[in-house]
Amino acid sequence: MSLHAVRPWRNIERRKSRQIMVGKVAVGGDAPISVQSMTNTITSDVAATVAQVQRCAAAGADIVRISTPDQESTAALRQIVREVTVPIVADIHFHYKRAIEAAEAGAACLRINPGNIGDARRVKEVIKAAKDHGCSIRIGVNAGSLEKHLLDKYGEPCPDAMVESGMDHIKILQDNDFHEFKISVKASDVFLAAAAYQQLAMACDAPIHLGITEAGGLVSGTVKSAIGLGNLLWSGVGDTIRVSLSADPVEEVKVGFEILKSLGLRHRGVTIISCPSCARQGFDVIKTVAALEERLAHVTTSMSLSIIGCVVNGPGEALMTDIGFTGGGAGSGMIYLAGRQSHKLGNDGMIEHIVELVEKKAAELEADAAAQALVAS
Repeated sequence: MSLHAVRPWRNIERRKSRQIMVGKVAVGGDAPISVQSMTNTITSDVAATVAQVQRCAAAGADIVRISTPDQESTAALRQIVREVTVPIVADIHFHYKRAIEAAEAGAACLRINPGNIGDARRVKEVIKAAKDHGCSIRIGVNAGSLEKHLLDKYGEPCPDAMVESGMDHIKILQDNDFHEFKISVKASDVFLAAAAYQQLAMACDAPIHLGITEAGGLVSGTVKSAIGLGNLLWSGVGDTIRVSLSADPVEEVKVGFEILKSLGLRHRGVTIISCPSCARQGFDVIKTVAALEERLAHVTTSMSLSIIGCVVNGPGEALMTDIGFTGGGAGSGMIYLAGRQSHKLGNDGMIEHIVELVEKKAAELEADAAAQALVAS
């Protein structure tokens, strides 16, 4: 039985939201929750930025954000957009003219921060540019850069202040007959971010972009994001996500997909179920899993693989995965296919053999999906 079999207690009812387009990617409504990342190269270095966007796209990123702090960056954006396949969000702070230039350069979406983009007149100019060039807009509220009048009113960043900031900006967009927008209310504090997002979800029907901003390094930021984003996604809130890590942006994409996969909200690639290993292990579980993660990174077809060191939990886990290997001692173990014992396998050749089995299964699943799509059409 597949790991992804539907169970009533695993169902998540997503919040109903409007759907917008970020370039070719649908966000909100019944669209899959998209995974985003952001480049950390100097944007004017076109080659480096394009290379990083392409690596993120290869890892599965649906949308990539690029900071455009100056005219050199918006000039470079025009060439970057032409050389990549994923929609690009231009990240705008302080200089509203950069947003106009980014729209003209081909950005699919403009991220503007209510706390530092300027007054309603400037926002109107950004809206006109977005309309003229087919851009969507993300209202990006951040606890660290709220408007002064809201800090004066509330005394500190809080959910009420963050949501009020976002709703004020929504009104500006709607008053100018602009509806292709999504919104985020980010904070580095998990409790603050979660409370603000929950309040925002009840206040509007706009697609919501989730993020715990400035989450930290690879390990600490992954944990923090998994807690914050995981709880919101579990409650049905969120249409697109970005995991903010002080790390390679590709790692953000990987963590984002792992969060979605763990909740059954999206499936991409091989989900490896593995034990932490102990003295009972019949082979080196840690090295084997590391090798398989690297060797199977190219497989995008959704499937499950269990790699368990001994027979305590191995056979049971194999019942729930597409392919499984359980250590049995004496230099060999048992291969399971679709939950059933298939054949014994020596430890020496296990990695190569498992890779072959996964690739074969992926090809079968892709062929089945293509056949079903043909029948449906």
